Amino acid sequence: MQQASQNVQTITILGATGSIGTSTLDVISQHPERYRVYAVSGHSQLQKLADIALKFAPKCIVVNNQQDAAQLHSLLPKNTQVQIRHGVDALADIASAKGVDTVMSSIVGAAGLLPTLAAVKAGKKVLLANKESLVMSGQLFMQAVREHNATLIPIDSEHNAIFQCLPLNYQYGKPGDSGVSHLLLTASGGPFRESLPQELESVTVSQACAHPNWDMGQKISVDSASMMNKGLEFIEAKWLFGVDEDSIQVVIHPQSTIHSMVQYKDGSVIAQMGNPDMRTPIAHALAFPERINSGVEPLNFFEQANLSFEKPREDRFPNLFLAMQASRIGQAATTALNAANEIAVAAFLNEQIRFTDIYKVNKQVVDAQANITLDSIDAILSHDKVCRDMAEDVITRVRR
Repeated sequence: MQQASQNVQTITILGATGSIGTSTLDVISQHPERYRVYAVSGHSQLQKLADIALKFAPKCIVVNNQQDAAQLHSLLPKNTQVQIRHGVDALADIASAKGVDTVMSSIVGAAGLLPTLAAVKAGKKVLLANKESLVMSGQLFMQAVREHNATLIPIDSEHNAIFQCLPLNYQYGKPGDSGVSHLLLTASGGPFRESLPQELESVTVSQACAHPNWDMGQKISVDSASMMNKGLEFIEAKWLFGVDEDSIQVVIHPQSTIHSMVQYKDGSVIAQMGNPDMRTPIAHALAFPERINSGVEPLNFFEQANLSFEKPREDRFPNLFLAMQASRIGQAATTALNAANEIAVAAFLNEQIRFTDIYKVNKQVVDAQANITLDSIDAILSHDKVCRDMAEDVITRVRR
């Protein structure tokens, strides 16, 4: 790992208006002597981007299209010095710019792959909150990390917890050499942890988005409710830490106090604990290997309920087990799964399909598109498009 710089760290935030981006800006604002925002991107919250520009004075802001760029420009003072750009190439540019030390990759979904890869190929310190990059292109992505000597630190609370619990001499792809037996991914179980499988057909969008512990965007909230999010994290953990599927276990832990654990050959289990607030893993990753204040209240053990653990049920969370199966099949299956799920979740949020139909769409696409060899990013992106089109076709057949 690279050592922390004594100078001010310059940061690009991909997805600055989302929950991770907002939390990152909060941590940065607490340490102006250590961090400076170089550039940010945002999807549609233009007023929020304007507010970020006024507070943090980035050199560049990237939006979706020319129309958004013009609207954002109208929201800023006439004498503003910030450069406003749009499009995929602009995202790659702010992720790989020479003036950038660290890139927070927090764009949700497949859209985050190319700019995150650009940061990796530029040898940046990459804080990875975009799990889809590894779900879509795990082997190629990790090869690029090693070839370009990039530093990769996970931001998802579970993977960051595992990262903290692993030994400093951990060898990628060789868990046994470090005495590691299993990685234990914890999951809250979401809002439907105790629901009967037959009750899930009538789930509403508001119910699916009401996570009991975490404040997240709609897409991630729905994924958490179906436990697809944990399935994607299962795949991500495989590639991040270089382990096989048998070395990863998913454990439902409703309190979300233990964020994940590492089990060792000698019987020891090391856990990372804390209040459920994403500023903790963000602060850890920003300052690694140092520790800084995150603004999160310390865990008060005298106020904690009893910690409990459960085994996930396949009849209640079929998407989780589908993701595990896809991980064993290979890259084409996980790319198909991610593509189908993004389309299916969007359809559910638009009230076109039922909550339980998300699994039906995902499974049909994975079953049809699993046995394909993907040996380049272009092949992965092409496969992703084919799978999205197929998911749209399936949705027309299951539409309620």
